[in-house]
Amino acid sequence: MSQQHYASFATRPETSRGRLHETEASHTRSVFQRDRDRILHAGAFRKLQYKTQVFVVHEGDYYRTRLTHSLEVAQIARSIARALGLDEDLAEACALAHDLGHPPFAHAGEDALQAVMEPYGGFDHNEQTFRIVTELEQRYADFDGLNLTWETIEGVVKHNGPLGGAGQKPLRPSIVAFDQAWPLELDRYTSAEAQVAALSDDIAYNSHDVDDGLRSGLIEVEQLLEVPLVGDLYKAVLAAHPKVDAARQRYEVIRRMITHMVDDLIAETKRRVAEGGVESAEDVRGLGKPLVAFSEGMREKDKGLRAFLLRDLYRHTKVNRTRRKARQIVSELFECYLAEPECLPQEWRRQAEAESGEAGRARLVADYIAGMTDSYAMKEHRRLFDLNALAEK
Repeated sequence: MSQQHYASFATRPETSRGRLHETEASHTRSVFQRDRDRILHAGAFRKLQYKTQVFVVHEGDYYRTRLTHSLEVAQIARSIARALGLDEDLAEACALAHDLGHPPFAHAGEDALQAVMEPYGGFDHNEQTFRIVTELEQRYADFDGLNLTWETIEGVVKHNGPLGGAGQKPLRPSIVAFDQAWPLELDRYTSAEAQVAALSDDIAYNSHDVDDGLRSGLIEVEQLLEVPLVGDLYKAVLAAHPKVDAARQRYEVIRRMITHMVDDLIAETKRRVAEGGVESAEDVRGLGKPLVAFSEGMREKDKGLRAFLLRDLYRHTKVNRTRRKARQIVSELFECYLAEPECLPQEWRRQAEAESGEAGRARLVADYIAGMTDSYAMKEHRRLFDLNALAEK
């Protein structure tokens, strides 16, 4: 994007606050393009291909995974950023990175890790994403992590908004330590680009979870007709295309749903820009509330849709049974590795044995499990607990 196309409140790559570890500039890519590329080439990003979105990978090849979800979030984020005159590459980088810290089996895996890690500081996938990009991903000779720009790290750590305010959970030690070394202004809002990425996440999972839920048969079209947002769209599609097959009708609804939410977000954001007198990227951070947002009407519809998905899809009996198995796999793996670190792969075993306290070993075990794909976690569990798998290596 050339400079004349930037909105006044966009984050420009030439004014980036830089990287923690100074790196020679690229002659062909902006700093935010390099961030995007580093995320795309990260091992943690590739693993998302085999990590659960809603349905565990063995349940079907056509359901969305964390990888396809992240790519869809990035596409939506780029489209919105372009419409608002923002830096598309920064929005895309934040979108691609936002789920790197998810353990296997989605929120079931996270719940299990949080439970077993409770005595050792807990587990949170957003913090894990932050730790991956700042220390755990080890690819470069000169530094740990991906050495992303300040703006991308800010977008990652504040994916859900400012941190450390009244009524919020205490800041995680890893975030506190990094912030002391390189202040991230944790109590302020992020750039407009990072805010776009966060809400693109909402748009993607709302629409595509409806799609996967219908495809799986766990929810039916008739259930959706009175659900906020999607119900009116379905009625309109059924009226306009009654003879089209159900799969095409479903796709048309999802397409319209995304468009409807994107258009609402763009219109509301432009209204807030005018109302708040926002003229610079710093104005965005100091506004005291999100600049990028849905209208009040859309927020109410979104709330109703989420309630439906929680009740009828995420807590469906079939999904709950899978979640129970997933929690058991993660919990038992953790207990085994913590009690018997000799069961870990050699490089992880050496690190575990070098840890002086149980809390450090527990965090290392959690890091190892969080990096597993669904299929690898199931395979490891079978190797360790299935007596019929004694011959497996």
